[in-house]
Amino acid sequence: MTLDPLALPTSAADWSAWFTERTAGELARATELVDALRAAPPADPVETLRRWDRAAGHLGNAAAAGSLFGNVHPSQEVRDLADAAEQEAQRIGTAWGLDRALYDVFAAIDPADVAHDLLAARLLAKVRDDFRRSGVDRDEATRTRIAQIRERITELDQEFSRVVRDDVRTVRVTPDRLAGMPDDWLAAHPVDEDGLVTVTTDYPDSVPVRMFARDQDVRRDMTIAFLERGWPATEPVLTELFALRHELATTVGYPDWPSYDADVKMIGRLNPVAEEARNEPSRSIPAFIERIVAAAEEPMRRDLEQLLERYRRDFPDATEVPGYDYNHYAELVRAERYDVDSQRVRAYFDFTKVRQGLLDVTGRLFGLRYEQVDAPVWHEDVTVYDVFRADGSERIGRIHLDLHPREGKYKHAAQFTLTDGVRGEQLPEGVLVCNFARGLMEHDHVVTLFHEFGHLLHHVLGGHGDWFRFAGVATEWDFVEAPSQMLEEWAWHADVLRTFATDAAGEPIPAELVAAMRAADDYGKGIYARTQMFYAAMSYWFHADRAAADRGEPVPDLTERMVELQGRYAALPYLPGTHMFASFGHLGGYSSGYYTYMWSLVIAKDMFSAFDDTDLFEPSVAGRYRDRVLVPGGSRDAADLVADFLGRPFSFDAYAAWLAR
Repeated sequence: MTLDPLALPTSAADWSAWFTERTAGELARATELVDALRAAPPADPVETLRRWDRAAGHLGNAAAAGSLFGNVHPSQEVRDLADAAEQEAQRIGTAWGLDRALYDVFAAIDPADVAHDLLAARLLAKVRDDFRRSGVDRDEATRTRIAQIRERITELDQEFSRVVRDDVRTVRVTPDRLAGMPDDWLAAHPVDEDGLVTVTTDYPDSVPVRMFARDQDVRRDMTIAFLERGWPATEPVLTELFALRHELATTVGYPDWPSYDADVKMIGRLNPVAEEARNEPSRSIPAFIERIVAAAEEPMRRDLEQLLERYRRDFPDATEVPGYDYNHYAELVRAERYDVDSQRVRAYFDFTKVRQGLLDVTGRLFGLRYEQVDAPVWHEDVTVYDVFRADGSERIGRIHLDLHPREGKYKHAAQFTLTDGVRGEQLPEGVLVCNFARGLMEHDHVVTLFHEFGHLLHHVLGGHGDWFRFAGVATEWDFVEAPSQMLEEWAWHADVLRTFATDAAGEPIPAELVAAMRAADDYGKGIYARTQMFYAAMSYWFHADRAAADRGEPVPDLTERMVELQGRYAALPYLPGTHMFASFGHLGGYSSGYYTYMWSLVIAKDMFSAFDDTDLFEPSVAGRYRDRVLVPGGSRDAADLVADFLGRPFSFDAYAAWLAR
């Protein structure tokens, strides 16, 4: 069967009608399949599971369209329709999970009758677990309350995302206060009629200003504006969100939300702490945080000593470096100690060349070919590529790259699903949503682009199985970052970068500069690890703290708790009066699981150890990684995928060695 990509509208005027018809149709098909399944399940239990999976696929199509276009479409009308569609998909999914008659269909299946089909057996176990976690075994009044909670959680999550997305703050300064900024950045920020330059909190503005501006007051003002996004509007939203998550978790039998969330993740099954307390798998999260904190202690102290030594040249009496000066002085350390000038580095990373280089590198690595196509898009910035196997034998998916900032668009970097891929049903389509400058890029942004593209590849390569449930990035959530983090390594290798990183004269980036960049990047990783553990602790404790009310104790104030956790875990001090948590978007989708970034980095470093640094494109290793880790999607547990690739279980050793060097 030849599958075609999803047909998007050809004009802006058609979008509202198309979106309404698309999502309504998918939701109707999903409902029809489930109604028939409830009324008269097939005699063949595998066919019963297949119909359920197809219904979930249609529901997923509607939810994916809602999530994507609610975050990227330039029309407020379409964004509102998208948010509503995502809410409706969530509502229907919740109703299914609480439907006892529907549950009875799967409870009646004897696992022995599907044991001959390993994936069907895997799906049956997961579906039964889904029903258990949904609260289907509770009384009618409790199930009604669970439905209300889930619907409200979806609304709050969307509201939090909307406020953070739309709250773009500005700092206006005279042009003389922007000394140190790159010429191309200054050219893109002309002086207005008031004689001022407007700088926004979007990443292409805020990151370079905090790194390069020589005026400390500008750096401070920019940092404060960035950290204050979402405040105070999101505090009551988050407070209610955390409370409802806790109520949901305890209602279905867990002690708190982190335990509910971790129960279906790697950390809930593999961390030794969880073996001692299976009813509280979340105990593994603070144990993991403390392990990273201990491993990062000495590297962090080395980083801070170098930073403070440089800072005291300008501020002799300083006892610490404030957060608003960190990026600037870390850049000076790298420039002076490692001879790495980020403005010189930027000259080699023109956006257009980087984008093509990314396609060339990943095509060579994974045996793929990308063909740009003239297809309808939601904004003129979006570029579209069909993905083929390198021999041209088969089109395996379509990708959409939406890589520049604009008003009303998602402010961070992420891969969004447009369609999950299932053999014979639909091609995988994914969307990369980022916010990069149109001209020269910081190398950190190049690394981010490689990282996010790793998710896109996982989505496409893993989208050719027989089940929606296991399509693409369908592994445990604390593994999904590992393939992307590993792909970052190709953005640090001189032989790779020299294939596309060239200056205006066409000269490739010198290998010795890349070596210096890698050495400079090692500076600060202790600070980075501790900062990440501060974020992970905040993510965990904001949720775990809700249990205090069950014990008759006061629940900590969010700002006070954030300040306390920053003091305990972070390398850099709290900036008084700021409320970073108010725009910490991961409190939405990742909830209590921000630890997953570091957990998966441990795995990524271990997987990368299988590659030969002298030949990162060696076909047998790259092919084995592609076929044993990416292509299977979620058809096996992540730990088994990694062990199949490495020939052994993953370990902490490679990460610890990297952190300590």
